[in-house]
Amino acid sequence: MTRLEDRYGVRLLNRTTRAVSLTEAGQRLFAQGEAIQAAIAEADACLDTVDAIPRGTLRITAPDALGRRIILPVVAKFQKSWPDVRFEISFSDTVSRLIEDGFDLAIRVGVTTPDASLISRTVTLEKTVLCASPAYLTDRDAPRNVDQLSTHDLLQFSSLAKRQVWSLQDPGSFLGNVSGRVPLRMDSAEGLRAAALAGMGIALLPMALVKDDLHAGRLVRVLPDVDSGEVPIFALYPHKRFLEPRVRRFIDALVSELSPPRG
Repeated sequence: MTRLEDRYGVRLLNRTTRAVSLTEAGQRLFAQGEAIQAAIAEADACLDTVDAIPRGTLRITAPDALGRRIILPVVAKFQKSWPDVRFEISFSDTVSRLIEDGFDLAIRVGVTTPDASLISRTVTLEKTVLCASPAYLTDRDAPRNVDQLSTHDLLQFSSLAKRQVWSLQDPGSFLGNVSGRVPLRMDSAEGLRAAALAGMGIALLPMALVKDDLHAGRLVRVLPDVDSGEVPIFALYPHKRFLEPRVRRFIDALVSELSPPRG
């Protein structure tokens, strides 16, 4: 750093006995360095697209519960086809800063509004279902319509950015938001599943997360004739002129593996 300061004739760091920080000149130089690094990466990506062979490390962030259930199987299959690709995956329901945290790709569930530096692609639409444990429904009457949900304990997702809203539609009725007692909110879909299994209330969860529990009888459908809608699963990635083959091919693999068959 001293050699850089001598070369440019300016002070790049503010130094104290307790902290070191960039000066204004240091911030400008750092920004230029990042731009140069991005340009080099784009040039590499441009050359990589010539043979379009995925290689290198693919860094992904995805929700914990759905990531383990639907993303990992795609990763395993992808690596068999493209063994030169290595994966670094962060399973977390916390929304990470994609670019700042060094991820190539983020998988997100629900409506999202990425900033201008990100591209959003819908991977699939996942059906959601109302469910509860048999033990919970033994202690009280099961709801027979959407209005009766107001007398039940509802387990809902909540994050720093938003709270989950249940929009449900009885057969032949209008779509409406559900209001009721919500004794538990969590920022983890896996946590809500565990709470439902423990008999704490009724949860609205993606089918992919609870289908094994429903099949085994650990959970049962609540109001199965009610339309609870679908939740979109998105792939978010930085806006680049040349997208690395490992990123592009993996997104295509997600769409191919997760989208329901047409016909």
